[in-house]
Amino acid sequence: MATKDLTIVLVHGAWGDGSHWRHVIPALVKEGYKVRSVQNPLTSLQDDINKTKDLIDAQDGKVLLVGHSYGGAVISGAGNHEKVAGLVFIAAFAPDAGDSLGALLGKRPGSGGASIYPDSKGFLWIKYDEFHDAFCQDLDNESSLILSLSQKAIHGQCFGDQSGEPAWKTKPSWYQISNNDNMIPPQTQKEMAERINPKKTIHLDSGHLSLATHPKEITHLILEAAAAL
Repeated sequence: MATKDLTIVLVHGAWGDGSHWRHVIPALVKEGYKVRSVQNPLTSLQDDINKTKDLIDAQDGKVLLVGHSYGGAVISGAGNHEKVAGLVFIAAFAPDAGDSLGALLGKRPGSGGASIYPDSKGFLWIKYDEFHDAFCQDLDNESSLILSLSQKAIHGQCFGDQSGEPAWKTKPSWYQISNNDNMIPPQTQKEMAERINPKKTIHLDSGHLSLATHPKEITHLILEAAAAL
């Protein structure tokens, strides 16, 4: 049973869903926090912001938003909700007003773009046999196989949509950089982290899916942010 007056809302990224947080959720609950993991449709940035806001609306009291990867763009928008007290970015986009995620990725080579392909309806997939190396090269083979075969495609519009005024300009933030990320270049993560001026930045020798490969460190950062609020 939750004992803390704060809800932690976890926001997944592209090619996954709320279960991507399964390595982190039990430890957060054990510490007495109410935890919720959103299931976003990945159909447009605004659709996902709206879905996250719906979950925030359903909570009592203050909320800490935690976003992984594309989820960082979602919490940057949804974080303007009056209940949101802070934001944690996990190897995540932190766009400014007018930014698109495609433009942020295009700043330098080294992303997982070579493994991404569109289907006939505009949804983007990661090639199944390249998923491990592109998305989670430091995860065990069985787990990465399951993630690959159950991946949830994201619509290309999500990478073209322009972001609105971000919540990180007015609310305290924390950031984790994945040093070996093959999806969002580590240098791009570092630039975004510096731009949001977080309370704390940590570096992990991790691939993109740090919440699965380094759950203890990710949990500690989330708990540190929650305690500060």
